Amino acid sequence: MVRHGRRPGRYVRGLLRKVNLHVFEKSLDNGYRNITSASRPVNTPADLKGFKIRVPAIPLWVSMFKALGAAPTVIPFADLYSALQTRVVDGQETPLGLIRSGKLYEVQKFCSLTGHTWDGHFIFGKAKKFQALPGEVRAALTTHFTAAALKQREDIARVNAEAQVEMARYGITFNRPDPAPFRNLLQGAGFYTEWRRKYGEDAWSALEKYTGRLT
Repeated sequence: MVRHGRRPGRYVRGLLRKVNLHVFEKSLDNGYRNITSASRPVNTPADLKGFKIRVPAIPLWVSMFKALGAAPTVIPFADLYSALQTRVVDGQETPLGLIRSGKLYEVQKFCSLTGHTWDGHFIFGKAKKFQALPGEVRAALTTHFTAAALKQREDIARVNAEAQVEMARYGITFNRPDPAPFRNLLQGAGFYTEWRRKYGEDAWSALEKYTGRLT
């Protein structure tokens, strides 16, 4: 049961304000993250069993891939191409635009459009500094940051769409797996229960308002 009407983004912005940050309303979009592989497409959770996948140093993501049966390995993005080339890892997960800009298609053959994680960034700064600015300056910053964020979202949607078309020409094979079996496995493995406990009921209620019941 949702105990408040706050959207997840609004809820997170509220938490950031509590630590004296001014957060602008519109966040930047980096797209959804998708899994690439050198050996096989990911169609079902079974395809991730023992799969050596590079992930960033974010505990939530490491935990998720462990729960899915994969073998996540933390590697900096700057070292990712060589790690894939030398088969230190079998695959990775990033938005389509990053797969193209990093030329990962040169060392990967399959891209599964799992969309398992959304990637984005808040625009924020010190609240005291922002409030000390004249009202017309605060208004101008808010207006222009909002417009810029909306334009950036349009740009990243175009970049990701173009990246898929371009990489298909390079020989990357795309597939779109059914997300239900992956979600069911995460539920059974206790992944959602673990992170509900860590994030707390308020945060989890805000999330489940949009995802439906996860635990």
